[in-house]
Amino acid sequence: MRIARIFRKIGRIPRFFRRPVVFDRTLVIVLAVPALIGPLLMIVQGQWWFQAATLHYLLGTALLLVRRRRPVPTVALVIAVDAVFILSGTVDNTNIPTLVALYSLGRYTSGRTTAIASAAACVAGAAVMTLGVEGQGLWLVSLFTVGAAVGLGQLVRLRAELKERGMREAADAAVRAERRRIARELHDVVAHHITVINALVGGARATLPPEQEVTRNALESAEQTARQAMSEMRRLLDVLRADGHEGPDAATGVGAERLPALIKEARSAGLPASLTVTGEPVALPATVDHAVYRIVQEALTNTRKHAVSARASVLLAYQPAAVEVEVLDDGLTKGQGAPGFGLGGMAERVALCGGQLSTGPREEGGFRVHARIPLEGT
Repeated sequence: MRIARIFRKIGRIPRFFRRPVVFDRTLVIVLAVPALIGPLLMIVQGQWWFQAATLHYLLGTALLLVRRRRPVPTVALVIAVDAVFILSGTVDNTNIPTLVALYSLGRYTSGRTTAIASAAACVAGAAVMTLGVEGQGLWLVSLFTVGAAVGLGQLVRLRAELKERGMREAADAAVRAERRRIARELHDVVAHHITVINALVGGARATLPPEQEVTRNALESAEQTARQAMSEMRRLLDVLRADGHEGPDAATGVGAERLPALIKEARSAGLPASLTVTGEPVALPATVDHAVYRIVQEALTNTRKHAVSARASVLLAYQPAAVEVEVLDDGLTKGQGAPGFGLGGMAERVALCGGQLSTGPREEGGFRVHARIPLEGT
C-alpha cells in the first residue's frame, strides 16, 4: 500500500508542474542554478568572484517570471539588459533567457502585436550587436534568431489552439448528439403511448350510449388534451433537433424480445397486428436490438395515425450476417398532416447501425417499412 501511495504521489508531480506559475518559477530556477554554481564554489573557498556575464545571465533569467503574463515587456527588458552589457563590453552576445523571452512572445501573443514586437526586437537586437560587436552579417543573425524563436512560439500556440478547439467541438458534438437522442426517445416513447391513449379514449367515446353525455364530454376533453400534448411535444422536438448530428444511441431496456408485448399493445389499441419470426434468434448488439424495436414501434404508430381500417404484419428475420425487419399494412392513407420525425428517426437509427432502410407505399395498397441491418461479428 505504501508503494502504491508513493507511485500515486509521483504521478501527481507532472500535473503539479503544469500550473503556469509553478512552471515559470521552476524554469527560472533550472536556468539559474548552473550560473550560480561557480560563484558559490568560489565563496566557499573564501573568494568573492562574480563575473559580469553571470550577472547578465541571471538578470535575464529573473525577468522570465513574467514572460507568460507580460510577454512584450519581458522581451523589451531582456533586450535592454542585453544592450547594457553588450554596449559596455562585458559580454559579446545574447544568451538563453533572450531566446526564451522571444519564444514566449510568439507563444502568448498573436496578430499585429506579435508582428510589431518581433520587428522591433529584430531591429533592436541587430542595432545592439552592430554597435557593440565587430562583425558582418549581424542583421541576418538577428533576423534568424528572432524569427526562429518567435516562429516556434507561434507554432506551439497554434497547435494548442487547434487542440482546444477540437476538444470544444467534440464537447459541443456530444451535447448535440445527446439532445438528438433525447428528442428521438421522446418521439418514440411518448408519442407512441399518447397515440395509444388517444385511440383507446376515442374508442371508448364511440361506444358510449347517447344518454351518457357527461362521460362523452370528459372523454372528448381527454382526446383534445392528448392531441395538445402531441403538439407541445413536437414543438419541444423542434427545439431539441434544431442543431447537430446524431451520435451513438444507447439502448434503454427495449429490444426484439419485447416485440410480442408491443404487438399485443397495438391490438389493444384497435390495430389488428401479427408478428412472424424466422431464422434462429441470436443475441443482437445493443444498438441493433434497440433500433429493431423502435422501427417496429414507430411503424405501428404511423399505421394507427395515418391509415384507415388497416391491418399490420411484422416480420423479423434472423439471417447469418444480418437481421431484417419488415412492417406492412393494408390500410387507406388518411390526409397527411404536418410532417413528423418518425421516418427520419428510423433512417438515423438504421444508418448508425450501418444498415439500409426503405419506406414507401405498396402497389397493392398500404405502406411498407423494411430495414436490413448487418450483424458484424455476431
